[in-house]
Amino acid sequence: MQSVEKIAQEIVTREGGFVNDPADPGGATQHGVTLGTLRRLGMDLTGDGAVTVDDVRAVTPERATAIFIEHYFRRPRVDRLPERIQPSVFDMYVNAGANAVKILQRLLRQMGQNVTVDGIIGPQTIAAAQAADAAAPDHLADAYGIARRNYYLRLADLRPASRKFARTRSGGKGGWILRAEEFIHPRYHLTTAEFAARVAQWR
Repeated sequence: MQSVEKIAQEIVTREGGFVNDPADPGGATQHGVTLGTLRRLGMDLTGDGAVTVDDVRAVTPERATAIFIEHYFRRPRVDRLPERIQPSVFDMYVNAGANAVKILQRLLRQMGQNVTVDGIIGPQTIAAAQAADAAAPDHLADAYGIARRNYYLRLADLRPASRKFARTRSGGKGGWILRAEEFIHPRYHLTTAEFAARVAQWR
């Protein structure tokens, strides 16, 4: 597996620069770090006594990388999961917080593991993930990536404002889908026709 630093740097690159899209529930974001994250961590980067959009603009790629490693990889205990799924869960945790873990927990339940869907990586989830990985070592990462892609698609089904993140204006795969499929073997990628059929009901 790549080092966690390399994975975090790739996430920062994928997230891009400053964005403040009203349709994005995360709000103002720089290199993937949101205003909400800075407020939760109490990071007043400008030193003006308040955590605002100006602090988001002040986030450097290096600071974003450090935040992700500490608060989205080590503290949530993504590093205790089987190595083969760590990159995708880590990337999803940056994008969706505890929902990344809930997706995994639901998948583990479907695989016959006894685990509570609570979004927390505790001893039960770690043991269940290790057991699932041992039982299906060649499939767990793909299964998680597919479950992650399905999460994005269902979210866009329910929230029309989010569809632009899942489908481009020209009808192709949007950033969410491409992001999920980066961690899935190409044989499980949706074809152009399959994707078009899946999102055909969207307007």
